[in-house]
Amino acid sequence: WWETYTAMFGASIDNNPAPGNKLGGLTTIYEKSLGAIAKAGTTPLNGVVGYGERVTTKGFVHMDTPGYDPVSVTGQVAGGCTIVVFSTGRGSAFGFKPAPSIKIATNSTLYANQEPDMDINAGKMLDGISLDELGAEIFDTILAVASGEQSKSEKAGVGEEEFNPWIMGAML
Repeated sequence: WWETYTAMFGASIDNNPAPGNKLGGLTTIYEKSLGAIAKAGTTPLNGVVGYGERVTTKGFVHMDTPGYDPVSVTGQVAGGCTIVVFSTGRGSAFGFKPAPSIKIATNSTLYANQEPDMDINAGKMLDGISLDELGAEIFDTILAVASGEQSKSEKAGVGEEEFNPWIMGAML
C-alpha cells in the first residue's frame, strides 16, 4: 500500500533504501524491510499498533511507522517507549529526549570514528566475540541506562531537536 500511498502525492519510495543502505549492499526497500524483521529476533509477535498508539501488550509489539528515524522514534515514545535501542551502520548522531537512546555501531570502524557518540560496538563480533556475549553487553547497557546511567547521547546533550511527528502525507 505504500507504493499506492506515495503515488497519490506524485512520489515514489525509490529513495528508500537511503544512499547509505545502498552503499551497504541493499538494493530495494523490500531487502531493507527483511533486515528490520531479522533484527526483531525469534520472539513471537504479540501485537501490532498504529503510529503513536499506546502499547498495552507486553513483549514484542510492532508499530507502523515510517523508516525515517526521528519520525519513527517520536511515534514509539508517544506509544510508551522509555528507552530507545538504535543500531546504525553509517553513524546517525541520534538522541531523543525524554527517552534515552542507546546507539549500537554495527562495525568497529564506525565505533572507532564516533566512539564518543556510540554506546556499543557490535563490530566486535567480527573480531570473535560471541552473539551471546554481545547480547549480554546490550542487555547490561539497557539495564544500566534504565537504572539512571546516562547514554552517550545524553552525556553529549543530543536529542532535544529530534521530536518529529509523522506529517500527513508521504514521508520521503
